Amino acid sequence: MKEKRHDTRWMVSVALMAAIVIVLANTPLGMIQLPIIKATTVHIPVIIGAILLGPSAGAILGAVFGICSLISNTMAPTLLSFAFSPFMSTTGIPGVLKAIWISVGCRILIGVAAGWLWILFNKVKLNHLIALPIVGFAGSMVNTIAVMGSIYLLFAQQYAEAREVGVSAVWGLIMGTVTASGIPEAIAAAILVLALGKVMIQVFRKMNMPVEAA
Repeated sequence: MKEKRHDTRWMVSVALMAAIVIVLANTPLGMIQLPIIKATTVHIPVIIGAILLGPSAGAILGAVFGICSLISNTMAPTLLSFAFSPFMSTTGIPGVLKAIWISVGCRILIGVAAGWLWILFNKVKLNHLIALPIVGFAGSMVNTIAVMGSIYLLFAQQYAEAREVGVSAVWGLIMGTVTASGIPEAIAAAILVLALGKVMIQVFRKMNMPVEAA
């Protein structure tokens, strides 16, 4: 019976975190429109959910984030939406599968990586004040590197055409995005995950839920 109650609370907690992801993804604060791409803060609840509920929950929340991104890029397309929405594909079925990987698959990696990194830090008994910002920073960088790296590997030609540059210039543009957007995003994630994570860990402990659950 105790295990069943824990499972129910886990599922309810995942559902609540997923609702936060969906709400945030549909507000200006969740998807910030830049000239050629949407910057995001939606990965914050994905990372916190992975910390509180484990990598499996992180994967679910990452998938929810990815689906929201897919829908956003379909309904309000930008120059790079072909890389995030299968409905914007210009290369048939291969482009559809690549877009699903970038929009959903890469976001699942955020929760999985953050969840397992948190478990590792708990096993080595790293102070939470140190572990939380590291997990926040790392989770955000997984998002940036996985997405931009996949765009480079899978859509270099289309990216070059969208930016009206040669393919040889794509690597520099990708690294520019990682540096100019990804690193500031990761620093913000580190701060927010530390601030919010501290509070949520205490709340979960009062609920008698193990924070480092896998």
